[in-house]
Amino acid sequence: MPDHLRGPSGRGPNVRRWWVAVRDHPSAVLLVGQLLVVVAHPFLEPSAAGRAVLGVGQMALVLTAVYVVRRTPALSWVAITLGLPSMVFAVLEAVRPHTDWVVLVSAAVHVPFYFFVSYAMIRYLFHDDRVTRDELYATGAAFTVVAWAFAYLYAAVQVLWPGSFVGAGPPGDRPWFDLLFLSFTTLTSVGLSDVLPVEPHARSFVMVEQVAGVLYVALVIARLVGLNARRRAG
Repeated sequence: MPDHLRGPSGRGPNVRRWWVAVRDHPSAVLLVGQLLVVVAHPFLEPSAAGRAVLGVGQMALVLTAVYVVRRTPALSWVAITLGLPSMVFAVLEAVRPHTDWVVLVSAAVHVPFYFFVSYAMIRYLFHDDRVTRDELYATGAAFTVVAWAFAYLYAAVQVLWPGSFVGAGPPGDRPWFDLLFLSFTTLTSVGLSDVLPVEPHARSFVMVEQVAGVLYVALVIARLVGLNARRRAG
């Protein structure tokens, strides 16, 4: 081990502190990991090898999400049961992104998995009257997890109802990254997406996500601010 990582005992206390920080703040790892996938996706998606790397990255995110759920009051076995097939189809969909049955089955396992993870993290935020640093990270991670869930839902929608979404670029089904972009812009209510739902089923799911985004800010963020204010007043 390099000398600058060794402490007086020679056991690398800086490395241990880093590991403890990662272990104690899995919500931060999940949040940062999802944002890294967003940034890396345009670089890796054009090639088969890059898509495979994205699939492995998605698999790592699923594992992280399962670990996050295990730290919450929610049921771990549900996350594990949904997480295992999610990992398999994360890689399979990266290799075969245009196979309809793969997209549908992947959505069928990813959507309930990510919604359950978001439920577990929100329950984690509400389970006591104390705001920890990891709960603050969980606020952002839960938000991105919901965006991921709706992106997979939109992928299934355009398989079941072709032509559900239109946007810039060649006509036809939108790539998954376009649907993730639509999900983030819908959930945050910024309205910047050039991907638009044009079929009734697609529009109905987009409206549900708009309501979810507003409720998330109203319930979760307001609660955290209120708890912090009460703690300081006390």
